[in-house]
Amino acid sequence: MPARIGIVACSAEGAALCFRTICIEGEQYFGPYGHPDVSMHAHSFGDYMRCINADDWEGVGELMLSSATKLAKAGADFLICPDNTIHRSLPFIEPRSPLPWVHIAHVVANEAFGRGYRRLGLLGTRWLVESEVYPNALAARGLSYMRPDLAEREEISRIILCELVKGVFTREAVEHHQRVIERMKERGCDAVVLGCTEIPLIINERNSPLPTLDSTRLLSREALRRAVYGATEGISARPCG
Repeated sequence: MPARIGIVACSAEGAALCFRTICIEGEQYFGPYGHPDVSMHAHSFGDYMRCINADDWEGVGELMLSSATKLAKAGADFLICPDNTIHRSLPFIEPRSPLPWVHIAHVVANEAFGRGYRRLGLLGTRWLVESEVYPNALAARGLSYMRPDLAEREEISRIILCELVKGVFTREAVEHHQRVIERMKERGCDAVVLGCTEIPLIINERNSPLPTLDSTRLLSREALRRAVYGATEGISARPCG
């Protein structure tokens, strides 16, 4: 039997893209209209943002743990979280988690390593790009990275929180991301991590100056692979492979 996927959701747009990817791409394993069993739980995004704005990352973790507990009771076999930023809180709660997690940053780092990239631009909220979520995962694969400068990360955060999570997609938002990516390319990056699960809604291989690592879809595909093969061994916040 395929393993059952539990999605710990945060923002609606990112969780929706993750769910759609699993369902649509599940056909390659399960046949027409087929996909594995999926359960999702979402606390109010407002609850998450109150903790984040208060710099209460342990509080963020408790929300994640609450969702994990509900998903375990619903029959999930392992967990994914289609939100890069709140992975900052995974170390606080992983030892108490009722189920193992697939860590989004390690999935992306493994993909980057497999494609032969060496220096990655990192896009996401300011809380994500200023954290060690991706630096730790990339270092485990011997990869270097570049963060946006302060003004760039503030504007990207504004776009994410005021536009993308609300389903607002503008030409100006696309152009800002393109300028940041172009600067990263000039500074020696050979690919860019779309380290916010909403950024792939406006940036992709067709309009990016650099090859993209779409964290949302990469996580979804890894969850599918693990569901198909029923593999939950070795899933954790540590690098795999």
